[in-house]
Amino acid sequence: MTIIPGLRIPMGELHLRFTPSGGPGGQHANKVATRVELRFDVARSPSLRPYYRNRLLDRLGPEVRLVVDDERSQMRNRTLAIERFQARLAGALRVERTRRPTRPTKGSVERRLDAKRRQSSRKRDRKPGPDD
Repeated sequence: MTIIPGLRIPMGELHLRFTPSGGPGGQHANKVATRVELRFDVARSPSLRPYYRNRLLDRLGPEVRLVVDDERSQMRNRTLAIERFQARLAGALRVERTRRPTRPTKGSVERRLDAKRRQSSRKRDRKPGPDD
């Protein structure tokens, strides 16, 4: 399974466990194991390069665990768990660009000062004058 370009994790490294989903649902819910628990051992994964492993350990910890019981179908819950796993790992590996501070534009400075002048005159007009 491809997480990001350059990082593939074999399905054999994912531990899937199926259990009955709790809650209402009658006989179907009591006898069918539709709840999916997905576990991935970040610390011991042989498919992760050191850079990816360290980044995932910092952001997600030594083990990633997901539980999905949204649907009535075991196959659909399994698909959802794998999709969420991919999204979680990709999100943890994403490197945010650092913001470079920029100067305000001339137009934005003029608009801000103009708004301050208008507000100031509005408040000045509300004050009682020496005539009142």
